[in-house]
This record gives sequence, C-alpha cells and structure tokens, in this order.
Amino acid sequence: MKLLDYTLPDPATNLALDESLLVAAEADTGGEVLRLWELHSYAVVVGSGGSVVIDVNLQACARDGVPVLRRASGGGTVLLGPGCLCFSLVLSYDHAPRLNEIPASNRYILARVVNALAPVVASAVEGTSDLAVNGVKFSGNAQQRKRRFFLHHGTLLCGFDVALVAKYLNPPERQPEYRRERTHSEFVANLPIRVEEAKRLLIEEWRSESDYAPVPLEKARELLAEKYARDEWNRRR
Repeated sequence: MKLLDYTLPDPATNLALDESLLVAAEADTGGEVLRLWELHSYAVVVGSGGSVVIDVNLQACARDGVPVLRRASGGGTVLLGPGCLCFSLVLSYDHAPRLNEIPASNRYILARVVNALAPVVASAVEGTSDLAVNGVKFSGNAQQRKRRFFLHHGTLLCGFDVALVAKYLNPPERQPEYRRERTHSEFVANLPIRVEEAKRLLIEEWRSESDYAPVPLEKARELLAEKYARDEWNRRR
C-alpha cells in the first residue's frame, strides 16, 4: 500500500483530494493508499446525508470564520483542526474478505486501528463505527463506495481542543446508545499521544512504505469547483 502524508492549505480542497484518490483507483490511475492529513485551521464537516441546520451552530461558525463543508462519505458531523489527525484509506474490495459489506469493512479497518494503537492505549469499537477508551470517543469513521474500491474516512484526536466541539456543533439528533446523552465535552477525549506518533503507528500497521504518486491534484481541483466549494453542495440540507 502506498502512503500519502499530505495536507493542502484549504479545508475544502483536502476533502476533494480524498475523493480524487478514490476516483483515481477506480480509473486504474491510482490504487490503494493511506493518506494522512491534519488541518491547520478549524472546519466543520458534515456527512453526505447530514443536516447543516440541525448539526451545526451556524452563528458561532460565522462569527469565528469557521467554514462549514460537506464530505462525500456518510457519518456524522465533525470538527476538524489542529490535533485531529485524519486518515483516509482507499481499499479494493479484494483487499480482504467481505469488504464489499459496510459493517464487515468497518470491523476490519477499525480492528486494525485498534491493533495499531495497542502499544499506547487499550481501545474498542463502539456504536456503528466509533473508537473509544472506556466509553469515551476519540475516533469517528465513515465511508464512500464505488464499484471496485471504497474510501474510508477516520479521525484520531491527539491534542485537539475538545472544548471547541461544543462551541461549533449542536448535540447530534441521533446518538449511539453508548453515548448515554452525554455532552460533547463528556463524550469526546484525546488519545495520550501526539499526531506524529499516531501517524507512525498507522503507517506501521498498514505497512505503507512507498510514496503515492502522482497526486491527482487536477481532479481534486475539478471536484472542488464542481461541489466542495459550492453552497449548493455544502448547504444542500
């Protein structure tokens, strides 16, 4: 598997690049890849079917200049920024058994992330696709699927300003049972490691040794213009 440790300056272009990696794999111009990236400013990112009005404190985001964007994968609304490591996996359905099934593919990937983090923390899968320590969440995950490959989005909190989650996100309308009505500040916490250490552990687990090239930046710019930079996409719900 190839490695792409690469963050673009603009939050929306980073989302577009993730989808462009999936498109490249489907077109046989790319392949399986682990991408690692970390925004240097804050952005709210809504899942493909999520509601901006329900999930986001739009007044706080507007006041502080925090963009509200939408990704092409499912899942809930998240706040990204410094200390939130994003990992994006593009995998073939042939990579392991039953990856064509969403629950099985989540179990496979999250089990490997749990294994990667085992030297520093004992974590577990909670809900549909969360990772937590003693019931406190540090990772959310979602997927986008095509015919032969799929994109898995995940986050790892490593020194993130957790207090900002409650500032920019409303309490979610739908909550996993294990959350037990806890507030954002009670429910979310950081791993006891920094981003660079988390990167190293993921790279070792996925055996990502060679660099991914060429980076499909032209396709990312196309996708940015088509949807990721457009209110028709980001504010559609």
